[in-house]
Amino acid sequence: MTTDAVPTTPHLAAADEPELVVAPATTFVSLRGSGRPGTEAFYRAKRTVRTVERALPPARRVPGAGDVVEILYRYPEGSAPVGIADFYWVNPVDDLEYRVLAQVDPATTDEELAAAADGADVELHTLPGRLVVQVLHRGPFADERRTLADLGSLAAGHGLRRVGDHHEIHLDPFTASTPQDHLRTILRDPVGR
Repeated sequence: MTTDAVPTTPHLAAADEPELVVAPATTFVSLRGSGRPGTEAFYRAKRTVRTVERALPPARRVPGAGDVVEILYRYPEGSAPVGIADFYWVNPVDDLEYRVLAQVDPATTDEELAAAADGADVELHTLPGRLVVQVLHRGPFADERRTLADLGSLAAGHGLRRVGDHHEIHLDPFTASTPQDHLRTILRDPVGR
């Protein structure tokens, strides 16, 4: 499938209904982790990338992305294959590997990152422009099953499958105690044949 006829989406935007779009190249401060989301280590990683992003020079911060935290998820090599619709329900969630992300200007240098990191084990990570299926999920994370099923159906209808890490863009800040009824999360999966 060529991407010529597929619209490009702004990085922090998605429709309420599943859509096939091209996501733009995007650069991040990132921190790797593993295990179940929602643990203290997971929330510590979220705080670390936000703290480092805020310590960068103002020109390296992305307007409108200040409270957004993103996560790339995958299962380790040798895990059972998973599609879009069944991502969280085939393998043990405790086996997840993740990369927590905070968007930064693509001109951010390793030297600027090192100065802002103050010893934190973070790195720059760039996602290339890519074909994705995505949707804006509203509400609790536990309700993502239906939303991911709809997203998987859209991909399958185009003869596409997930070809990279599952991507969640959390548009609203949250902690372990935040009520989830009004949270907005972009669910995005890179797709190909």
